[in-house]
Amino acid sequence: MTRRRLAVAIGALVVLAGSGAAVTAYSAPERESAPEKTATATAAVERGDLSDSSRQTGTLGYAKERRIHAGPLSGTLTWTAGAGSTVERDERLYEVDGAPVRLLYGTGPMYRTLKPGDEGRDVEQLEENLRALGYGSGLAVDEKYTDGTAEAVKRWQKSHGLKRTGHIGPEQVAFADGPVRVKEAGGAVGDPVGPGKPVLTVTGAERTVRFQLPVGDGSLAKTGTRVTVELPDGTVVPGEVTGVGKTAKAGEDPQDKTPKIDITVSFDDPEKVKALDQSPVTVNLTGETRKNVLSVPVNALLALPGGGFGVEVVENGRARDVKVELGMFAAWRSAAAGCARA
Repeated sequence: MTRRRLAVAIGALVVLAGSGAAVTAYSAPERESAPEKTATATAAVERGDLSDSSRQTGTLGYAKERRIHAGPLSGTLTWTAGAGSTVERDERLYEVDGAPVRLLYGTGPMYRTLKPGDEGRDVEQLEENLRALGYGSGLAVDEKYTDGTAEAVKRWQKSHGLKRTGHIGPEQVAFADGPVRVKEAGGAVGDPVGPGKPVLTVTGAERTVRFQLPVGDGSLAKTGTRVTVELPDGTVVPGEVTGVGKTAKAGEDPQDKTPKIDITVSFDDPEKVKALDQSPVTVNLTGETRKNVLSVPVNALLALPGGGFGVEVVENGRARDVKVELGMFAAWRSAAAGCARA
């Protein structure tokens, strides 16, 4: 029987380092006879660095979206921070009946009115803010609301023209874990508000990119992985993966049901990112790199009759099979230990 050739479209002959041989691609051999072999194409065996990389389309946006509710307040919404604006510590988020609610930093919510004798993490968060704003110099930052805490609160209240009660609650402040960007208002000025009604939708203030990565490529985007992001104007900025989804789900493309995971990228210097919100961007992922390895094109590999894979080497006009151990696959090439002995 004749041996079938696997035609490959891969350019000119390249010689193996030090051996005078080149790799050519064939189908698995049929061993009943050994007819003369004629290569239909040759492929390069190259020595160099091999990197597992990927280009993904993402969307520019902001992370940590959440809603800010009116808490126990009832009345009329008289002012809100504008959509797209950034609100920092001690600045106004919104007003009800002309009374402002200001932003303080903390991971827990402001869910009660704090007063001397209270204890908890929310007390500690409040004291951290009073110290940072200069109202609590010498104040011990702990989970106990003391008379010293109340005095610091009175100083804060006086600076904002409020009644100096020494008590503070959700009608005066709201907590978020840092500066926030207003995405949209939950109502128009003049609308009534009530307990639990959303007043603002906010996000974190720093730009991020979100994209979906096939589960099979998940090793390319671990937390801390370095990336570059191509913006719509062609600018390339560096960043790293800061969020990796824990649950795989079908992609957003209705024509592609491949399971994917959500990936979030943060920029090294967010101030340099000027593109519009929700702009499409390209994320360049570079995964593992193998240094100074021999590699062959994937379509130059052949399945050997006894198992495993090999390449066919042409040397001095004669062809023979060489078994190889496959390593990393990247850029349509595979690291192939064993070629050096061809």
